[in-house]
Parts: sequence; structure tokens; C-alpha cells
Amino acid sequence: MSEITEQELPQDAKPLWQKAVNAIQVSNHGYAVSLLQGVLEKAPGFLQARKLLRKSEFELLDGETKKKGLFGTGGTRKIQSAIKKNPHQALVLAEKELAKDPGNDDINDLLHEAALKLEMMETAAFALETVRKATPDNAPLLHKLASFYLDNELPDKAVDVYNDIIKHHPTDGVAIKGSKDASARASMQRQKWDENSDMRSLMRDQDQFKELEESSRSGLTKDQLEARRDRCIEKYNEDPNNLKAAKELASVYEQLEDWHNAHQFYSWAHSLSSGDTALLKKASEMNDKAIEQDLEQLQSALDEDPDNEELRQALKARRADREKEKVTECQMRVDANPTDPHLRYELGSALYASGMHSEAIPHLQQASRNPHIRTKVLLTLARCFKAKHMYDLAVKQLSDALADLQAMDGTKKEVLYEKGLLHQDMGDSESALESFKQIYEVDYGYRDVAQKVEASYSQ
Repeated sequence: MSEITEQELPQDAKPLWQKAVNAIQVSNHGYAVSLLQGVLEKAPGFLQARKLLRKSEFELLDGETKKKGLFGTGGTRKIQSAIKKNPHQALVLAEKELAKDPGNDDINDLLHEAALKLEMMETAAFALETVRKATPDNAPLLHKLASFYLDNELPDKAVDVYNDIIKHHPTDGVAIKGSKDASARASMQRQKWDENSDMRSLMRDQDQFKELEESSRSGLTKDQLEARRDRCIEKYNEDPNNLKAAKELASVYEQLEDWHNAHQFYSWAHSLSSGDTALLKKASEMNDKAIEQDLEQLQSALDEDPDNEELRQALKARRADREKEKVTECQMRVDANPTDPHLRYELGSALYASGMHSEAIPHLQQASRNPHIRTKVLLTLARCFKAKHMYDLAVKQLSDALADLQAMDGTKKEVLYEKGLLHQDMGDSESALESFKQIYEVDYGYRDVAQKVEASYSQ
């Protein structure tokens, strides 16, 4: 579901909308509220009506104190439950509660979650912007809003939110750092070349253009890349503190798949950049690839000499060390940006891979709020619960994931297969077979589902 315009309103909603507009023009806000709620029940994606509704609700309050406690936790629980089962109904329930207190933090947060579930991104932003306006000192929800804007490539808006947090919480280190990082991302967006610009006329130095053109060209041979690497090394040696030279050299090493050197120079570029998070992420990626390459080399050596117990133990120890290193790296990134759901997911996954299932769960639960990664988060969360023999909770996560999936793609097959295995572990062969059959109907060759399904008919 997505936001719609007035022209896209369904026919049965248009008369209500017109009446609501007329009511507001004569300051009959109470009547307008009831009409606009009706419009949104028929057209939940009509953001203009939701904005007008909120404005009318605030007009009705007219400076009165917020009515917290009128609906207690009962209304909140109903909305939370509806978000999972029927997010459209959750929107309706949230609006009924917001009619009593339009600036309520908790209900607006739930409205945000319901909108995310329906992929109504502008509505999701509006819900938290309402909190920002009504209670600008609510740092947790404003951090959530800033992260939302960053996730959706709107760094300029994130900067404004972080600056609002700093106004009320001057010592909030996360907001201070977030503002700087978001400003840098916004600057990078603004500095991108216009695809229609004549770059040659904009570049004063034609040699500089030639070098940039070459650096961006894909498909260079190894000899060409090595020649370019040597030129970059010369430039770097002239001034090792030149950020651009360090980044260029790191990029060439990356293209050469020299992961260790790429990691070294991306790390150095990050230190020169005063904390560019994109460079930090690149350095981490190169380190991961360097370690994977080392592990593959060890595995290849072991394959050639399978009786070498010393080599086998070295590989086992290196893999265990790598899992610990991964947790440490991910924890550092989360500490630097605790509101980033992607980083939470990476940390939760690393903890799960290290066997730290209980520690992984809270990070994965926080990451599950992001709709873009929700399915894979719930899958990892289910595996954590399975490892703890909490099978009913594991099945619940997979059921929630399936509710978000429509097409029978690779992700849905993986979730169904995992769910089938869980039901097997629980002794529920009927439910297990139902999951496997759904895959069997569309993909006979997926793992061992054919064997599992056909065996059930011969019993």
C-alpha cells in the first residue's frame, strides 16, 4: 500500500473529504475529525487527510494538557496486536486513540510501525514528525526518526532531527556524531555529478578528467589495474596524509582483490576523514574478505593434505577467532550508532554465529522494526529461539515473516523450510509436511523437500 493523492481517492470517500474540508473552513473541527477518520478508513494512504485530521485534533485541544492515561495500556496492546495481524486495522485503532491525544508519543510510534508494515513511508515519517512537534525533548523517538530518514536516503532531514535533539540534550554524543555523519552524507549527495552535465567543460584540468574517466571504467585488465596502482602509490607517497590519494589507492587494491592492502588503506582513509562512516564500512568489508581469503587458503591446504591434524586445528582455531572478531567489530559499530537497525542485525547475526543466542535476541528484536530487513531478521531470530529449544517462539517468528511474504521466492522457501524443520523437532509431522508441500508444489528440486513429501505418501 502506498500514499495517494486527492485525485486518486475512491469515489465513496470523496463526499466525506469535501464535507471535512468545508467543516474546517467554518472551524467545526469536531465534525471534521469524525469525517476525516471516515475518509482514512476508506483510503488509509491519503496522507493529506491524515495531516488535516491531526491539525484539527490539535485545534480541539487548544492548549489543553495532554490526556495521558485516558486509554492506558489497553489501547496500546490492541494496536500492537493489530500491527502483526492487520496493520490496516492498526491504523484505524491508532487514529481513534490519537483523537483523544494527538501528540501521544506511544500511539504515534505505533502508527509509525503500522505504516512501515504497509510500506507507507511518508505516513511513517509523519507519525514521528508529530512527536517531534509535540514533544521535541523525546530523544529516543527523535533518534528513531533520524535513523528512518537515513535508511531512506534523506540525510538532510536527519541532520535537522539530530540538531533538534542536541537543542534539548546538548550532551547527547550519539546525536552530535549523527549530525556530523548525516551532514557528510548530505554533502556527498549534493556533490554528485549531474548525469546530464558536460563534465569535460566543468573540469579545468583535462588530465584530471582523463584519470577520473579511467578510474571509473569497468573491465580493466590486471596489467592496467597494476599500472594504475603504481601511479596511485607514487601520488600517495608524495603526501601520505592526502585523503583523496589514500581512497584512490584503497579502491585500486579493492579492484585487484588485494583485500589486506585494501583494508589497510581504507582504514587509513577513515582516520584521515575524521570519521567517515562509509569508509569505516568499506574497511570492515575488506577485512572480512581478507579473512575469508585466508580461511579459504587454509581450507584448500587441508583439502590437499586431509591427514594434517595440525592444519585442521589451525583452521578450526582461526574460524573461532574470526567469529569473536566479528562480534567485537559489530559491537563497536553499534556503539557508534546504536539506532541503526542494519548494524543491530549484523551484531545479532554475529552473536548467533558465535553461539551467543541469548545475547543476539535483543539486538535482532530491535532490528525487526525495519521493514527492509525484517524477514531475514525474523529468520535469524527464529534460529536463536530454536537453538534455545523455544520452538513455539521460533515458529511465531517464522509465521510473522511469512505474513509479510507474497511471492514464492528463495526467501519464502527458506522460511518455509525452516518452519517445517521446527515442526519436525516439535513432533508435529502434519504441520511440517504442510510447509514442505508448499515448496514442493513450485520447486521440486529444493533441498530434500521432494524426498520428505513423497515419503509421507508411502507410509
